[in-house]
Amino acid sequence: MRKLLVIGAGLSGMMAAITAARAGEKVHVIATGMGAQHWAAGAVDVLGYLPGEHKPVQAPFAALSSLATHRPEHPYVLLGEQRLRQGLAAFADLTQMLGAPYYGATELDENMLLPSPAGAARPVFLAPEGQIAGDMSRSEPYVIVGFHALRDFYPMMIAENLRKQGHQARAAFLPIETITARRDFSTVTLAQQLDDEAVVVRFASALKRILKPGERVGLPAILGMKKHRAALAALQQALGAPIFEIPTLPPSVPGMRLFLAMRRYLENDLHARLDPGVTVIDSETEDKHVQWVVSETSARPLKHRAQRFLLATGGILGGGFHSNHSGRVWETIFNLPLSIPQQRSQWFHPEFLGPQPVFLGGMRVQQDFRPVDFDNHLIYENLWAAGGALAGADAIAERSLEGIAIASGIAAAQSMIEA
Repeated sequence: MRKLLVIGAGLSGMMAAITAARAGEKVHVIATGMGAQHWAAGAVDVLGYLPGEHKPVQAPFAALSSLATHRPEHPYVLLGEQRLRQGLAAFADLTQMLGAPYYGATELDENMLLPSPAGAARPVFLAPEGQIAGDMSRSEPYVIVGFHALRDFYPMMIAENLRKQGHQARAAFLPIETITARRDFSTVTLAQQLDDEAVVVRFASALKRILKPGERVGLPAILGMKKHRAALAALQQALGAPIFEIPTLPPSVPGMRLFLAMRRYLENDLHARLDPGVTVIDSETEDKHVQWVVSETSARPLKHRAQRFLLATGGILGGGFHSNHSGRVWETIFNLPLSIPQQRSQWFHPEFLGPQPVFLGGMRVQQDFRPVDFDNHLIYENLWAAGGALAGADAIAERSLEGIAIASGIAAAQSMIEA
């Protein structure tokens, strides 16, 4: 077996690592932190909005040709529809196997509309099992249940905004003592409390007292961490009503559940290695080959050698790029050329909601996801890139972050294996 080093433990890095490890590769993942899963909603966005449009995309694959017209260097153009579909199907199959299934209106190739933390319509292609019942195409009235002591979750605002969109919705509150006696808590600690069956039973009893016939229950994303499916099933059985989670502000409990399931599978079943808390700061190259990368330690820098390297560190929001006051933006490990303007005055669009060049820029890659320079010449023979570091997408504004991460991570890993 040959060693493959993945730099980054976000969704693109994890999907690449799992793909390669399944193919028999010896995989080592190193990362500064845990990636965007811990901060995002835990769902999979493929394409929620076209550039310059405010109406949500109903059918992402049908909109790909229009996206290509607006952004010809978009990663989806590079991937093509077939590889994008294959990547999403592979992800859905993986989550089923991990016992953390994701679902969507895939037979219709359509986005669902799920409530956001503000009660707005959130276009999502695949969502975890615990969020599906929030689909706005369903007819059941909403009861949004919160806790007076829980920060950053506002049932009255969510219900009001749902009503403005034509849905029946009301807000209700429970005392936090229903779940915990702690005074210092977060959504993560509440989710950990709801791994306890006795706490779930007590919570179900409290919910019964406020539920009206025919309603579906919207809760903050706190229904268990390690035993989420059990907590969800027990509540639904006890109430006889659909229950769904609404993502809260970070940290993201649904995203953490997905990451933990993927990490267990990668380390325990595929026998790969994952080391968080490793910040890569430099590299050594020779004759168009990466020899090793260097991480900082409390003593002298540590070298990480491999035969092939995958860069999945994210873009300017993920820490894969740095910038300074003079306007310079650079990739932090290999100093790869970036399409981001090198003048601060050109980083942002005059309109706040306009396309932002600082987010659209990134690394340009060839068909097999190896980075190229501005003349399309290959930079390193044994370096690949995937995810948020790729040029051509404003992934947060487009709501394409997870689709790009999944499909490019898998495609890059397949190219590495074939190489």
